[in-house]
Amino acid sequence: MIAEKSSCNQLQIAPLRSDAYLQAFFGDLDRRAAKTAAMRKLLTGKVNGSLAEKAAREHEFFGLHRRKNGSWIFREWAPAARRIFLVGDFSNFEEKSCFELERCDKPHGCWAIELAKDVLHHNMHYYLHIYFADGTMGVRLPAYANYVVQDSVTNIFTAQIYAPEQPYQFKHASPAPPSAELIYEAHVGMAQSEGKVGSFNEFTENVLPRIARNGYTTIQLMAIMSHPYYGSFGYHVANFFSISSRFGTPDDLKRLIDEAHALGLRVIMDVVHSHAVKNEVEGLARFDGSREQYFHSGSRGEHSAWDSLCFDYGKTEVVKFLLSNLRFYLEEYHLDGFRFDGVTSMLYMHHGLNMNFTGYNDYFNLSVDEDAYTYLALANTLIHEVRPDALTVAEEVSGMPGIAADTAEGGAGFNMRMAMNVTDIWFKLFDLPDEKWDMVNLYYELLNRRQDERCISYVECHDQAIVGGQTAIFRLAGSDIYHKMRRLDSSYAVNRAVDLHKLSRLITAATSCSGYLNFMGNEFGHPEWIDFPREGNNWSYHYARRQWALADDPELFYSALGEFDRAMLQLLKEFDIWQYTVRKLKLDNADKIIAFERGNLWLFFNFHSQNSYTGYGIEVMPGKYRLLINSDEERFAGHNRLNPVQEYFTIPETDGNILKHELKLYLPCRSALVLTKVD
Repeated sequence: MIAEKSSCNQLQIAPLRSDAYLQAFFGDLDRRAAKTAAMRKLLTGKVNGSLAEKAAREHEFFGLHRRKNGSWIFREWAPAARRIFLVGDFSNFEEKSCFELERCDKPHGCWAIELAKDVLHHNMHYYLHIYFADGTMGVRLPAYANYVVQDSVTNIFTAQIYAPEQPYQFKHASPAPPSAELIYEAHVGMAQSEGKVGSFNEFTENVLPRIARNGYTTIQLMAIMSHPYYGSFGYHVANFFSISSRFGTPDDLKRLIDEAHALGLRVIMDVVHSHAVKNEVEGLARFDGSREQYFHSGSRGEHSAWDSLCFDYGKTEVVKFLLSNLRFYLEEYHLDGFRFDGVTSMLYMHHGLNMNFTGYNDYFNLSVDEDAYTYLALANTLIHEVRPDALTVAEEVSGMPGIAADTAEGGAGFNMRMAMNVTDIWFKLFDLPDEKWDMVNLYYELLNRRQDERCISYVECHDQAIVGGQTAIFRLAGSDIYHKMRRLDSSYAVNRAVDLHKLSRLITAATSCSGYLNFMGNEFGHPEWIDFPREGNNWSYHYARRQWALADDPELFYSALGEFDRAMLQLLKEFDIWQYTVRKLKLDNADKIIAFERGNLWLFFNFHSQNSYTGYGIEVMPGKYRLLINSDEERFAGHNRLNPVQEYFTIPETDGNILKHELKLYLPCRSALVLTKVD
C-alpha cells in the first residue's frame, strides 16, 4: 500500500463546512464571517481593507516618539481624563506646567505634548499624573510604553526611555517554516541552573545551543510581556508594549531572537490578550479613571478565577490597541508568530469555567462572545498580512469548531490549535496501574482531531508541573526520583517511569497532526514541579530553575532520556512523517500493543508491564525491513534486548482465501520499535 498524504497536511486540510454535524450551524458561521468583515470595514474604511495600514498602527501614533529633527512627541488615549502631566527625571518627578498635555482635536480622547530634543534622553524614567473626572489623581504608566522597569530598592515601576544611539541591527533572516512544528516551550527567567532570575543574554548563550542541538524547530517564549508579579508565569500582563525588564533590555531580546534565527530556530511568543492585570499604576485598570476604557463594566469585566480584567472586544479602540500590539512585536522584534493564551476564556461569557462541552450547541449559543471571536479572526488576518509565514497557535480547550479554519468560512484563522486532550489522557493513564491502560482509547485520543484543523500534540507542557502538579517523570517515579535515578542504582518505579517516558513521547510525536511540543527540560525528564518565589515558599527559586547538569551526567537516567528525545526527533524529521496519514496496523488491549504505519516508518509499541512477545505477527506490506531505532537500546537506558541492526523479512500467511504478509517480531515489554521498508 502506498503511503497516503495526510489530511492534516497544510495543503490538504479539509474545509470547515465539510463537517456534516455543522450543517445546522452554517447560519452561525455566516454571521461570524459577516461580523468579522463588518468590523474590518469599520476599522479600515473599505471591504477587505488593510488592517496593517489602517488599524494596527496605534503604537506609531501613541506613546513617546522621537521625530526626525530630534524633538519628541508624546500622545496618550484617555477620553475620561481631565488633566494629564508628564512626570519624570526631567521634571524632578514633580508636576510642572511645561509638561502638561493638551487635548487633541483628533482622535477622540487623545492628549499630546511636544518637547525639544534636549529635554529627554535615553534611560530617563517617566510616568503620568492623570486627573480623573471626580477630581482625584492617579499615577499611571503610559499604555504604549515600550520599556517598563522596576526599581530594585523601592520596587516601583516606571516607564523608561529606551532610545540607544546605536539600536540593535538584526543580522539574520527568519528561517523558512518547517514541514512540522517541533516547539520548545521555554521560560527565560527559570532557564538557568542557579536560583535566580535568568536573563535574555544567559538564555542566548546557554540554552539556545541546547535547543538547536536537540532538534527542535521553533521556540515558544513565555512571560515576555511585562508583568508585575514574577510568579504569575507571565499571564498577568500590565504593560502590553513592554518586554519584562527583569530579563534584560529590548536589544537583549532582539539579540536572542536573531541568534535563534542564525541557528535555524524560529521564535514565537506567548501573547496574552485574554485578560489584563488589575493593577492600576502599572496596568490599564481605571487608566483614565473609568473602568470601561479598555474593559467591560460590571461583572462581565472581571475574571473571577484569574482575578483579572476582561477586554471589551466590541470597542474599536480596544481592537486597534490589541492589533497594534501584535504588529509591534512582529516588526520590532522579528518574531515568527504567537501562541495565544486563554482563547477559551475569550470565547465564552462563562470563560469555560465549570463547563463540559458535550455538543455543537455549546459552541453556538448566547454564551459565545462573538466580539472576541471577531477580534481573533482579525488578529490572525493581520498577523498573516504582516507576516504570511507566521505561525499562530490557539490554546483552546473547548473544541470550538472553526478555530483553525479560514476566516472566509467563518473560522478564526489560527494555523494550529493545541491538542489538549492528548496531555489529559496521558496524565489520567499515569495514575492508573499498567493493566488498566486502554490501548484503544489511547490510540483514539492521540488521533482525535478535526479534519479542518492542524494541531500540536504534547505529553506535557508547563501546565502539568506548576504548583500542585508534577512533571510526567515525577508522576511515574514518585519519591524514588530523589535517590534511584543513577543507572546502576535504579528501582522498579524508576525503570517503569523511564520506559513509559520514552514510549509516551515517541507515540505522541509520531501520531501528531502537524506538530509536537515539549516544555523546557522535560525532554530529559526534569524532576519535581515548578514553583516561583513567593511568600508561601519563603521566596525560594529552588523550583524556578532548570537542572541542566542532570541531563549532562551520563550516569543518570536523565541523560539517556535526553539522548532518546534527540534521536526520536531526528528520525521523525528525516522521514518527514507528518505529511502522511497514520494507518493502523494493530490494536490489542489484552496484549497492550499499538502498531501503525506513517510514511515509510512502521512503529510498534508494547505497553505491557511484563509480557514480552516472541514472533508476534503483524500484517504489513511485503518486503524487507530494517530496525532504525528502539527504545530498549542501551544508550537510551534500555535493557538491550534487541539487535540494533536487525533486519526483518515478511512471511506470507494465508487467512482463509486471503494472502497476507506478516512481520514476526520480538516485542519486549514496555518498548517501542521503529522500522523502515528497504526492499
